[in-house]
Amino acid sequence: MNDKRPVSDPSQLLRRLVVEKSVQHMPYVHDIAERSGLPLEVVDERDYPDLVDGSYPDNLCDGKQVLLLCRNRGDFLKHCPSTRDYRCCGYRIINIGTGCPMDCVYCILQAYLNSSYLSFFVNTDDLLVELSQRLSGSGGRPMRIGTGEFTDSMALDRITALSTKLVPFFAGQPQAVLELKSKAACIDHLEDLDHNGRTIMAWSLNSAAASSQELHTASLEQRLQAAARCASWGYPLAFHFDPIIHHQGWRDGYRQIIDQLFATVPAEAIRWISLGALRFMPKLAQIGGERFPETNIFHHEFVPGLDNKSRYFRSLRSELYRFIWAELKQRCDPRTCIYFCMESDELWREVTGFTPAERGGLATLLDRAVFIR
Repeated sequence: MNDKRPVSDPSQLLRRLVVEKSVQHMPYVHDIAERSGLPLEVVDERDYPDLVDGSYPDNLCDGKQVLLLCRNRGDFLKHCPSTRDYRCCGYRIINIGTGCPMDCVYCILQAYLNSSYLSFFVNTDDLLVELSQRLSGSGGRPMRIGTGEFTDSMALDRITALSTKLVPFFAGQPQAVLELKSKAACIDHLEDLDHNGRTIMAWSLNSAAASSQELHTASLEQRLQAAARCASWGYPLAFHFDPIIHHQGWRDGYRQIIDQLFATVPAEAIRWISLGALRFMPKLAQIGGERFPETNIFHHEFVPGLDNKSRYFRSLRSELYRFIWAELKQRCDPRTCIYFCMESDELWREVTGFTPAERGGLATLLDRAVFIR
């Protein structure tokens, strides 16, 4: 596989900074260029396909070193994709750009996107206007909003400084919280921001063996130390065990990282923890297998789920969840919401003894964890 050394700040992996001609004179663009230390290359929209040599996905490694600064011409805020037969949490997504400089073997973006280079939307004034309008028109309904769907929330934040715009904005939104979810650990610039407890800093965690599938990411120790620092600055926290990967010694592996989590981070700071077993679009097995021939995570028995993703058999998912759920429940603050991402009522009942609907719905459980303390 590629270099496995931990990378606390993945923005340092960039080698080219490209800007769309229509936004080249924005002061924000030049701020990003200055922080990156890279020269700006100006391109027309029609030049996008030529940013990286080769064809997708063979050129992904090279493309992950190229960042395009451009304008988002559509909506920023969207609903998280969901499937009717799996319980969805009602999450909303801010689309801040696409692609990630980190390189996880299981990353769904490899099969979902069709361009190898990274993009970041620089028209953040439009983003804040749209957020203001959507939140003011929500009727006071709580909203949980994140930026980590089509990219990692913090991987490029040292140079984009987007958090310095979003965190103070959400500090003034009593009915909304922002979740910044990451596998990076570059968080020094968050210390002095006015967050008012409305930004939740979140990290993906895995067993040590499973995290070997996460290239160019911060180590588990770096992530937990970053979380502890954020907690000391008053930020609420969240963690995501997703994807949970079945491997030899998985019980010991997940128990060890859970022990490490609660030895490092105060339990009362954690608002929610999600669990999600490995699942993927079928073509990801081919793409990931070819890009990472040493991996064996796709060498398992999978079945098609109701969302057309390949999943472990339900019996194995239930076994994984029961163990990790029990380990977490022993250590969690009782107000922390532990939940499954995109799973059925049947599996919820098997593992927990209840379904979300019996307790007001999954969205309500998560809202209580953050809005009612």
